[in-house]
Amino acid sequence: MELTIRKWLMHVEENVDAKNPAAPLIKGAVIAILKNPYAGKYQEDLSELIQASTALGQEIGARIRKVMGDHPIQSYGKAGIVGVDGEQEIVNALLTTTFANPIRDAIGGGQAWISSFTKVGGPGTMIDVPMAHKDALYVRSHYDGMSITLHDGPMPDEVAIIFCVASRGRINARVGGLAVDKIQGQDGLV
Repeated sequence: MELTIRKWLMHVEENVDAKNPAAPLIKGAVIAILKNPYAGKYQEDLSELIQASTALGQEIGARIRKVMGDHPIQSYGKAGIVGVDGEQEIVNALLTTTFANPIRDAIGGGQAWISSFTKVGGPGTMIDVPMAHKDALYVRSHYDGMSITLHDGPMPDEVAIIFCVASRGRINARVGGLAVDKIQGQDGLV
């Protein structure tokens, strides 16, 4: 199966840290709006769709690198919206490890599972993409997210796939928990 992309969107935010202007919080998102091959019908076996998501992950990974430029990537999250002629499980099939591993490769690793959220919606739908540290889930300073609103998608027979990253933890994070400098050698479920 080959996925048909209608549109790519990229989004970048630079949040200035008043205490440390040299270390802004950069957040980036890459969104692919694609045709839902199962719109309007039920498909029991989603393995072809899952396998097709590998190439999507590779392309999103390459675009994330471009969006972030030389900025490091410390946290990530994924989300998706399926149009109203589809079912939520379609977007979940596109966001499995098969999709995510090529992105991990492109951004230099990622041991922690990737926070995600999916829903059914249409043009104008807002979605909050949860994010956490890419190498250790319990780094509280990196619990964050991005709110994404898509103005012309997904159409009823489409799916929007969203991947977000950030260069550091929240500005002024101070609620404790595992510190970034303490995660070396830890597994992703710390």
